[in-house]
Amino acid sequence: MSQSRAAIATGPLGPVRLGERAARVLTGELARHRGPKTGLLVGAAAGSAVLAAALEGLLPGDTLTLVAGPRAGGTAGELRDHVAGLGSWLADRVRVVESLAEADPADVLVLAEPLIGTSEEARTAIDGVTKYLAEGGVLVAVAPMFGGGAAAELDRQAALFGVGSCLVLRNTPPVRVHRLRFSAADPAVAERLAPAYRPSSVPLTRGMHIDSNGVAAAGLALGLAALLRARRPGSRWWLVPALAAPAVAAFFRDPQRDLPEADDVVVAPADGRVLSVERVTDDRFGPQRDFLRIAVFLSVLDVHVNRSPVAGRVADYVVVDGGFANAMKPAAEHNVAAYTVLDTTRGRVVVAQRTGLIARRIVHRAPVGALLARGERFGLIRFGSRTDVYLPADRADAAVAAGDRVVGGSTVIARWR
Repeated sequence: MSQSRAAIATGPLGPVRLGERAARVLTGELARHRGPKTGLLVGAAAGSAVLAAALEGLLPGDTLTLVAGPRAGGTAGELRDHVAGLGSWLADRVRVVESLAEADPADVLVLAEPLIGTSEEARTAIDGVTKYLAEGGVLVAVAPMFGGGAAAELDRQAALFGVGSCLVLRNTPPVRVHRLRFSAADPAVAERLAPAYRPSSVPLTRGMHIDSNGVAAAGLALGLAALLRARRPGSRWWLVPALAAPAVAAFFRDPQRDLPEADDVVVAPADGRVLSVERVTDDRFGPQRDFLRIAVFLSVLDVHVNRSPVAGRVADYVVVDGGFANAMKPAAEHNVAAYTVLDTTRGRVVVAQRTGLIARRIVHRAPVGALLARGERFGLIRFGSRTDVYLPADRADAAVAAGDRVVGGSTVIARWR
């Protein structure tokens, strides 16, 4: 993995360099926004991986403002020369300013230099740039995983205003990237987003990844196998966890999916078989009470990564206690469930992740305030479960029936009227 040209910060454990993988995560919000959008990169350095990734995310109609980074030793003049050398297409869309005071508010503001130092210094840095965010804009910041006070302050800000976090282990040192939003975003913006890039989804092939949960679970199984073999060299019990590791990893497979291009469709939230398509009345999700509910059962052999069926803003997230009945049975209505409530341009949509007889763990990765693109991964359920989609009954028509097989992110399960 190549690194940026300069050590742009020195943390408690030494120089902090942002390589290509960290740079891609840091600028991911720019890349996924199909525009038109305005970007602001604070702490830019000519030739750095972060600047290269930011420029790569530009589309026709976009504009990007650059402010030089003092830690990297760069100047505005060097940035102008660097951008000019990349051609007129980029030069027409990129503006270099002498100081942050000359910048205009942006949809996406990226702090290209890692936050280091004390919590007060990090808080001052964040407070100093928030006024350069447009309404509903996103601030993206990074700190070393073991970054002392600055990392702790960024974690605190993320707990209050975070709309997504990523840990980048393949960096020197490992870093954590946080996306912060200090004012509510328009749900319509979600319709212009591509699914977010997740560095913790480990690629095996071009079309198949393994979720980070699978990597951890397989690692534990292999660790147990090594421990058993060391403690009992004459026994073959170590083969049990060793052979189970690939199967456990396969359960957490995370394939790439081709999303439908039509704007008026709702996609399946997961792989599986449609259990039911029915109209229900539910007053738990606001003034809207009548829903078209499409329930999908996931067996232990199905992909268990959950995807957003529509584009929208996460308005609420509620976990309801209950039992662990077989997800195929009517009693599963009262199982432990997590409800992700989405505000969309077509009304309120709810996705319910329900546990099953074997599934006891729901993973959710979409904080309140986050924008989800249609088909974007937002969580998973471990070992057999059910995922329900609630759509406004007067605005959507089902495109599937009970018994149909669906593929998460690809199969159209309903169409908007």
